[in-house]
Amino acid sequence: MTRGHLLVTGFGPFPGMPRNPSETLARQVGRIGRHGIAGFPLRTLILPTAYAAIPEMLKPALAERPAAVLMIGVAGRAKRVRVEARAVNRTSRLFPDASGRMPAKLRLDRDGPAQRRATIADRALVALRRHGVAAIPSANAGRYLCNASYFRALAETCPVLFLHIPPAKPGWRRRIGPALKQRDPSATLPRAVTGVGRLMLVAARRRNPA
Repeated sequence: MTRGHLLVTGFGPFPGMPRNPSETLARQVGRIGRHGIAGFPLRTLILPTAYAAIPEMLKPALAERPAAVLMIGVAGRAKRVRVEARAVNRTSRLFPDASGRMPAKLRLDRDGPAQRRATIADRALVALRRHGVAAIPSANAGRYLCNASYFRALAETCPVLFLHIPPAKPGWRRRIGPALKQRDPSATLPRAVTGVGRLMLVAARRRNPA
């Protein structure tokens, strides 16, 4: 079996978002998978919404060689879950992080490619929709911490994916059947995202079989 674990990340609060739903969702997935998913243990990591968190917390977590990395962030204007297909090698000096600091440079990695893509994004989109989540594809992870952390994680060889969720009680579910209509929306998304994690771990095992 492929060694490693599922690393699930969320972000802490930032100005205008005193309670970050990505942290809540990441912890919910962690509780669902506390006994493991698809034979892999799960680790939850909540990143401060600061650029310093990438070298200080994310990079060491990636150095532990997770089997897959599932990242969650909040998009303030989103009304549906967005499956991010790529991250770009750019940032912005228009928006300081939660510590009040701007990124040191506009290019995240001087020697890196213009963009990095998630090979599992299409399959994850299908999986979310099958769970009744009204997810949509996206090719723009922004120019803030979400994109910066995603770009760094996509440098790894394991499956990596970033999900942007809306800030509050959006239309997460599709109306595709009475059984799904009766589900509690607060329970639907954590289990759907856990299903995406399982999909990623299965892909990791196929990529690196015993």
